Amino acid sequence: MVAHADTRVVHRGGSKINFRAPVITQDSRFLICVSGECIKVFSTSTEECIHHLQGHKELVTGLVLNPSNHLQVFSCSEDGTIRLWDFTDGILIRTYNVRRRILSMHVSAKGDVFLVMPVKRNKKEKFGLVSLNLPPSVEQHVMVKGHTIVFQSVSTDPKCIAFGQGGEYVASVKDNVLHVYFLNKKTFYRFALGTSGEMAARNAFTCVACHPKDDCIATGHGDGKIRLWRNFNQEKEYTFSTVHWHHSGVNALCFTPEGTNLLSGGLESVLVQWRYGQEGQKDFLPRLGSSIKEIVVSPDGSLFCTSHTDNKITVIKNCTKVSAVIQGLVHGDGVKTALMVDPRTKALVLNGKPGHLQFYSLQRDQQLYNLDIVQQEYINQSNLDQFEVVKAALDSRGSWLATVEQRSAKEVEISLKLWAFDEHTQSFVLNTTISAPHDGPISEICFSPSSQNSTTLVSVSLDGHFKAWQLTQPDPSDDEEASWSCDFVGDYHSLEPKCCCFSADGSLLAVSFKEVVTVWSPASWDLLTTLSQPPGAIQDLCFGRLSCSKYLLGATDKNLCCWNLLTCSLEWSTALDVSLLLADPLSENVAAFCGAEKTTDLFVFRPSEPRPHFSQQALCTGRVTRAVFAPRDEPLDGCEESSQWLNRSQLYFLTHNMELLTFLTKPEEERLMALSKQPTIDDSVAMTPFYLLLGKHRKRQEEERDILSSQSGVRNLLPQGSVAIKELLHTPSHVLPSTSILCSMFVSSLLVSVSDSRDEEQPTEVEMESEKEEEDSEEEGASVPPRPEHESSDTGAKLGPVLTKAEHRELRGVKKLDYSWIRGLVTSNPVVNTTKQMVKTPKQRVKTPKPMAKTPKPMAKTPKPMVKTTKPMVETTNP
Repeated sequence: MVAHADTRVVHRGGSKINFRAPVITQDSRFLICVSGECIKVFSTSTEECIHHLQGHKELVTGLVLNPSNHLQVFSCSEDGTIRLWDFTDGILIRTYNVRRRILSMHVSAKGDVFLVMPVKRNKKEKFGLVSLNLPPSVEQHVMVKGHTIVFQSVSTDPKCIAFGQGGEYVASVKDNVLHVYFLNKKTFYRFALGTSGEMAARNAFTCVACHPKDDCIATGHGDGKIRLWRNFNQEKEYTFSTVHWHHSGVNALCFTPEGTNLLSGGLESVLVQWRYGQEGQKDFLPRLGSSIKEIVVSPDGSLFCTSHTDNKITVIKNCTKVSAVIQGLVHGDGVKTALMVDPRTKALVLNGKPGHLQFYSLQRDQQLYNLDIVQQEYINQSNLDQFEVVKAALDSRGSWLATVEQRSAKEVEISLKLWAFDEHTQSFVLNTTISAPHDGPISEICFSPSSQNSTTLVSVSLDGHFKAWQLTQPDPSDDEEASWSCDFVGDYHSLEPKCCCFSADGSLLAVSFKEVVTVWSPASWDLLTTLSQPPGAIQDLCFGRLSCSKYLLGATDKNLCCWNLLTCSLEWSTALDVSLLLADPLSENVAAFCGAEKTTDLFVFRPSEPRPHFSQQALCTGRVTRAVFAPRDEPLDGCEESSQWLNRSQLYFLTHNMELLTFLTKPEEERLMALSKQPTIDDSVAMTPFYLLLGKHRKRQEEERDILSSQSGVRNLLPQGSVAIKELLHTPSHVLPSTSILCSMFVSSLLVSVSDSRDEEQPTEVEMESEKEEEDSEEEGASVPPRPEHESSDTGAKLGPVLTKAEHRELRGVKKLDYSWIRGLVTSNPVVNTTKQMVKTPKQRVKTPKPMAKTPKPMAKTPKPMVKTTKPMVETTNP
């Protein structure tokens, strides 16, 4: 076994955001949802992800707002911890260690914490509802001890537990039984419906909701009915009324905060709004896309939120208008197509909604768009045969997409479609449709590697044939588009082909027929050779890459074989139950997923070396049947030898329960930790692409300004950037002195004297004029009389050889700095003193240039504009 301490399996993108009901904040600005091992904070207005709250080591199973602080949220996980977060800043506040697996979390209006966790009863482990006391502490890690069991057998689904009347009682449903427990009275009531025959399945409870003010419990059932229970504090005199609209099971129920309406949803993708007390009146919001799984209402009642089975969250405003849609990776019943990476967008391509392909960005963890393949309305009804996308393939340049749609009715209906990428719309457009390309189901399709001469698509069918489809380019003079036609039909001894694969350069095509592998030449479609192996049908084929391109790998349900194409002989074989064989397009590495008892093992090796250089047992539960190598934007550096195979590509794979997993190396984890410690953006501004563009532009301007200031040698220290002003602006208002005390100090610190701003320009003008005078004096020679020393000692100092012009300019800039704002922070009445100084300063500075105006009279009256320039300064500052 190869050591792999520097790598671990993590959820990276594509997690289920509909696993648990989302949470809407008190001000309805943010929506918080679970996403695998992390928590995401979305903006309800821009749909952008504001924060990723990371800290849990296993799957997050619950989210609840903190009743005592509306800016905090609790989260629980299967790692046995409860974490308290500040979701506005994305900061972890405290961690409570329960040391037991937590399945869900509930908090009553009184602040009592309830958890669903395993409890032992009669030496059997069941899931119970327990009451927990989170001790107040200033420590970041707190150990929680002791709990009280409320229910000993409850459902792990949070929709089956609800609290009513501000936490006076708790209701729990499971199978055909409703339990009600009054917390203060400590009394327990049990209500059961029909439990025999078909009645049991129709009466099964699916969800529960409690009215916020009245003694009323609403329950949903498998037959589409909603029952409203009243007088349930007396076991023999309880009553219930029934309303019915849904034709299948009710998936979610929720009361509005005021209790005026009851919301329900199910398989019909329709949000039904019932009037409480007038259940005959109801409103509908139809066509929400897919089945409703969860319903949540904001604390102020302004927003509704529905969670759907296609991993989507819909935000509804004013009860009637969809304002935002947050779409995650669609997790259907299963992925029938292979996992692919679009060469243009680097997006993951796989099955999406029924009849669609989805393009999902792994970097942004966001769906880019859906491509409608079937182009028919999907009818949400069981036992109805409809077209499904079963196969898909992309060429190496991302210019062509091939799809196979199939409907299994009395006779199998198959269509092969070729889609061309349109540069104008930046999407794929249907180019060719081939009805009934084969007489049987298609088991595999693949494109030949990129070639400027031709593009070939090969389809393999269980009818005993494989076909090669050739792209025909029209003449430039014609207005016709490119089209596809069948170029070759091949078979081998009437055996059923299973899979096919092209070599890296496209010069060879391998097609498996039962136990035999045939190798063909695409240039002439000649059969070059046949390869055999131990008994067993070939399930997967794979060519080697780069230096291992002379090898061909084949996998059965019991063996993994490697052939040398130069000698046409078996190089090596080993006994492995390979479920998926995958080659890295950027290296010689090949990944083999092998099924074990209830788990999957991974082996990474080179065909030239049968000994794996990376292996991991019990990679995940169940079998892995879909995986892909995604090229990295930049190769990784600093990886250990056991993880060198992840330098250029990242391996993603899907588990049996539709979880997208990948490997995280130690350098990647250190880089992510460093990024998480950086200051986050303002929570009031969503991190949109426009915001990032402005942020980069602003940052570039600041860098240019710093460069210019460093080159000029003069640093303008403004009072607004002082530490005192920053503390004043960022300190909470409730700890500051009164406004009357701070007003004069704050205003005076912001004032900059007008004389300073104008004096900054005046020395420059004087210096420019003096330079002109020197040039003119040099030209005129001795005609200019010498300047008396007693008229201006300062001028003589300026023209002296002691300091250079740059040094003198820097010294003048230091003298001009205004430090009056420091004295304003200390003195009791700084405004008057500052004003007086502002008035006196320009009067003194105006007298200075007057002798300079008298001196150069023979010089064609050059300094006269200086006197005219300074006069308006006196008139402006005196008022």
